[in-house]
Amino acid sequence: MLALNMRLSSRYPQSGFTLIELIFTIAIAVVLMAVAVPSFIGFQRNSELTSVTNSLISATNAARAEAMKTGMNAFVVPTANGNDWSAGWVVFVDRDRDNSYSAASDTTVLAQGAIASYLSITGTGNAALSTAPYIMFDNSGYAKSYGTTPGVPNLTLSIARNDVPSAQTATETRRVVVARTGRARSCRPTSSSDTSCSASTAD
Repeated sequence: MLALNMRLSSRYPQSGFTLIELIFTIAIAVVLMAVAVPSFIGFQRNSELTSVTNSLISATNAARAEAMKTGMNAFVVPTANGNDWSAGWVVFVDRDRDNSYSAASDTTVLAQGAIASYLSITGTGNAALSTAPYIMFDNSGYAKSYGTTPGVPNLTLSIARNDVPSAQTATETRRVVVARTGRARSCRPTSSSDTSCSASTAD
């Protein structure tokens, strides 16, 4: 019986990993994960950057459309009439004509929640006022200002990743440009083919 078992063992050798093979396989898996995970996270966050940019474009276009449809001023403002666009924003028709958002007296068109912590939004012109920044459209669809020190109608909102080295910040930035005509578009500040990606040259 023992001789038979030995003959069977030699005819059908046992298969499997040796300890060295297992360690080598794990090491390769660790290296692949170290390369793939940061790339996946970067891809995911760039997708979010694009999504937020598109949401701002949609909000701006919605405000302009509502202003022309209702014949009243319409706004895009940071959530809770604050000054931080990263906290989210609200699009509304200013029915009580006080240039600020009131859920009770104004018509809420849409509301966007806070964006991811690895993204930040900064503005220029009316969108950069220290108190109650805004984007406003009149009944003709033009970007307008109000108040005694209104800033300039031409403005931009820059959406940037804040989790990358400073040398990469410009590359990981998207910009929403709102012209005096009310036209809104998105662009990349670093694009060599788009030299007008700024508020001062918007039309």
